[in-house]
Amino acid sequence: MAEFARTMSEAALPTGGILFHEGAPADHVMNVTSGAVKLFKLLGDGRRQILGFRFAGDFLGLSTGADYVYSAEALGESRVCRFPRRKLDALRERYPNVDRRLLALSIEELAGAQEQLLLLGRKTAEERLVSFLILLSQNQVRRGLVADPITLAMTRSDIADYLGLTIETVSRTFSSLKKKGLIELEDTTHVHLVDRDRLEDLAAGFA
Repeated sequence: MAEFARTMSEAALPTGGILFHEGAPADHVMNVTSGAVKLFKLLGDGRRQILGFRFAGDFLGLSTGADYVYSAEALGESRVCRFPRRKLDALRERYPNVDRRLLALSIEELAGAQEQLLLLGRKTAEERLVSFLILLSQNQVRRGLVADPITLAMTRSDIADYLGLTIETVSRTFSSLKKKGLIELEDTTHVHLVDRDRLEDLAAGFA
């Protein structure tokens, strides 16, 4: 849609570049075109809770209020397309397909939040990490990539903050899964799921 494209601007971000801060006016909706982004909130005691990760093709900043409800930071060199929210709202009124697509994206974001609540619930550290790896694998498939190996755009610290664990626990769990022959660590950013069936059983709490 040419009119939709005319509202768009592009931005390049370095590693650690901030797209927006929590509480800032939600003036833009953004689409990641390359790289990866983490979404997080700062807690009252200064700790950080990572809410999720966005990859190429994903939207972020879909706030229903006047301000962003979380902060967004580039995990590595990334690029995003920015759509002014005011113009996007006008297009939604004129083009029902745009409105339906944004509704679907909002539902996906809600589903992601629910998935994280499940991860942070009654699951053990091992079950949390395995579930996270499987989710990343599924996300790669959704983006037209191979399911395995998994590329970790985030650090061990990011994974720990997302899963509600310590960095030490995340590192020990990676080592334990490797020792059991369930995964192989090709390097710090690539994980091979050796025994997918057993891993899925673990994630479901069956093992």
